[in-house]
Amino acid sequence: MDTGLLVVVVLTALAFDFTNGFHDTGNAMATSIATGALKPRFAVALSGVLNLVGAFLSLSVAATIASGIVEQGVVTLPVVFAGLVGGIVWNLATWYLGIPSSSSHALIGGLVGSALAAAGTSGVVWSGLVSKVIVPALVAPVAAGLVASIGTWLVYRITRDVPERNRTRDFRWGQIGSASLVSLAHGTNDAQKTMGIILLALIAGGAVPADSGVPLWVVFACGVAIAMGTYLGGWRVIRTLGKGLIEIQPPQGMAAETSSAAVILLSSHFGYPLSTTHVASGSILGSGLGRGTQCAGTSQGGSSPRG
Repeated sequence: MDTGLLVVVVLTALAFDFTNGFHDTGNAMATSIATGALKPRFAVALSGVLNLVGAFLSLSVAATIASGIVEQGVVTLPVVFAGLVGGIVWNLATWYLGIPSSSSHALIGGLVGSALAAAGTSGVVWSGLVSKVIVPALVAPVAAGLVASIGTWLVYRITRDVPERNRTRDFRWGQIGSASLVSLAHGTNDAQKTMGIILLALIAGGAVPADSGVPLWVVFACGVAIAMGTYLGGWRVIRTLGKGLIEIQPPQGMAAETSSAAVILLSSHFGYPLSTTHVASGSILGSGLGRGTQCAGTSQGGSSPRG
């Protein structure tokens, strides 16, 4: 066993987890910060703690990464290392440019690419890649947008007689709970991806048996890494999600965050390694559509929500 290389790969995986945290801070907190429901520093601190808690809730996604996407027989420490480097470079580039891209797909793409380079098409479990990555990647943002659109429409419909000032105040409190759910969901789904990568490395390096589960120290280390990255924050991405897509009002923010959390937690339960960034973006766009529909529907006769 090449212990030195194994240590380098594990540390690189944790570095990716760290970049995942600061790259994806905006997923949970952008809308709450944009509406004024949470102060930026408190928001990222709360998100960091809940990302750590979420890392301990499930291991289904880690199992998918470790055994459902690439053939374990072709995975070596250099293959894992190359995949991680690809994911980190993409994360840093898109973070610098403020682009809300997917850390998850960057990691999976890097791993698939390194497996293809090492063993050709036989190194990839294509059925698993399609059913557990590609299909959910296409369906989840649309589903989140649809749920957020309906939720936003219902919120404005139900509260149409509530004064605007009271509605804004009350929904800002609701956003604290919904944003917390997104952070918890992010830790549950995203930290597991790095756990799966480290488990692959441990198996490839001969440190654990091929049928081993994720060791507790790996769960803890990944939770701490993503929480620290989250606390340091990805302010460029927060600006894009919080202001660059639509002008967000508190009812929209709560609906968008709640729909994101529901889709991510459900996917984590089934072991789908989703892009939390794409889900959050879909939810935000869906909430804008739902608010626009409600405004149009109340423009004749009722009072339309201002924003």
